[in-house]
Amino acid sequence: MRQIFLRYPNKMQRALEIAIPLVSWLLITMPLWLSFWHPALVAYLIITFDVYWFYKSLTLVYSALQSFAKLSAHMREDWLKVAANDPHYDDLWQVVIIPEYKEPIHILRRTLINLAHQDFPREKMVIVLATEAKDATAGATTAILKKEFASVFGHLMATKHTLHNGEVAGKSSNMAWAAKNAAHYFQEKHIPLEYVTVTSCDADALPHPKYFSALAHAFLTDPERAYHFYQGSIMFHNNIWRIQLPYRFINTLNSIWNLAILSQKGKLINFSTYSMSLNTAKEVGYWAVDVIPEDYHMFFKVYFAKGEKVTTLPIFLPILVDAAESHGFFNTFVNQYEQAKRWAWGVSDIPYVIRNAFVHTEIRASQRFQRLFTLLEHHILWPTNWFILTLGSTVPPLVNRAFGRTVLGHNLAQISSGILTLSTIFLIVVFIIDWRVKPPPPTSYAKWKLPLLYLQWLTLPVISFFLSALPGLDAHTRLLLGKRLEYRVTEKI
Repeated sequence: MRQIFLRYPNKMQRALEIAIPLVSWLLITMPLWLSFWHPALVAYLIITFDVYWFYKSLTLVYSALQSFAKLSAHMREDWLKVAANDPHYDDLWQVVIIPEYKEPIHILRRTLINLAHQDFPREKMVIVLATEAKDATAGATTAILKKEFASVFGHLMATKHTLHNGEVAGKSSNMAWAAKNAAHYFQEKHIPLEYVTVTSCDADALPHPKYFSALAHAFLTDPERAYHFYQGSIMFHNNIWRIQLPYRFINTLNSIWNLAILSQKGKLINFSTYSMSLNTAKEVGYWAVDVIPEDYHMFFKVYFAKGEKVTTLPIFLPILVDAAESHGFFNTFVNQYEQAKRWAWGVSDIPYVIRNAFVHTEIRASQRFQRLFTLLEHHILWPTNWFILTLGSTVPPLVNRAFGRTVLGHNLAQISSGILTLSTIFLIVVFIIDWRVKPPPPTSYAKWKLPLLYLQWLTLPVISFFLSALPGLDAHTRLLLGKRLEYRVTEKI
């Protein structure tokens, strides 16, 4: 396989781009076409998947409880005092890159104000406003922000990325250009990059006030910092009380998932807003300029360049971000859908990971393919699990009437429903955790609406279809048909 990937890179790339989403479509349609010949096999596969889903639900709740306990404790810790006693604390610098394209100035100002409230010494922070040359408003925006914040940080710089041939418009190519400029800044000042962190910070991201102090401690006490990413808990809480109920629900689930994954060792991969060594980024050639899903791609780029020591370590502090929103219910739906589709487009990275899993034989096979399996599990089940869980048990008896008259066929829907009902019990724990970590409702929020927060859980099948399964299937189908996805900046209001 290694020789095939090396000899036919383009053909294998396209073959995998077809094969991976095709697996998703086969799983979705499997209860329909396989029930004609082997309905009992379909029934057992569906029951097995239901049991698997029960296990995943149990794991999610257990991990979320672990993370919540650590998050609560770490928010009380004085991380600056702890970090100040670490070796090389005085040598540490922290770079924060904020890639943006036509972001409203009030969003960027809010982000800079949040960074100004960090308890880490601001004179040791370098803020990079990473703009795009094609944004006609970028110059005026950065001029205003520089005037307001230049004296707040150790240095505030603005970069302007021009799209070149072979580059794809988006966060990744912008991050690459900004990181190169940041590295050049330190090299000019003869500051070694070994003690410089770089944080990829979304334009709407608000790290906890202790985040960079906690990062400083984690980084300085980590003997293998050159191999590690650092990830906080991404929570869609900035506007959670402003968005409509269905969108509040899906973002609640996303926030709890992001919290839970921090405690799942070996499965955590950096995403959205995260940190790493600037020197490591330089060693691997910075972020890729020809991809859209920059976070996962950057992880695997470092992983295949530096080996099996590469992993992502949790920072148990919240990073608050905006849930996708717009003016009006329907426009918000479009933004939510498009954001989910862009996240699901991470499936386009799987051929890259498969190719390198076969090529980089210097990494233990068990480790390479464990990473690959985790990625495949996440992306293939993204668009398929809704169809299997919701419709799967009803299809075999309808397609094959003879099977429907058997004991298994007659009881399949009840067995499946019973297992899934047990899984929904875990939602109670999820709701309690969410209530503890979510900011309290504003005083303007009508008290009569609060009971609706309990009823929102009944909308799970509908909301998860339109805002998870369907955009996931959209992304997979685009990849299958060779229709590339263009980067779409999520609207902010």
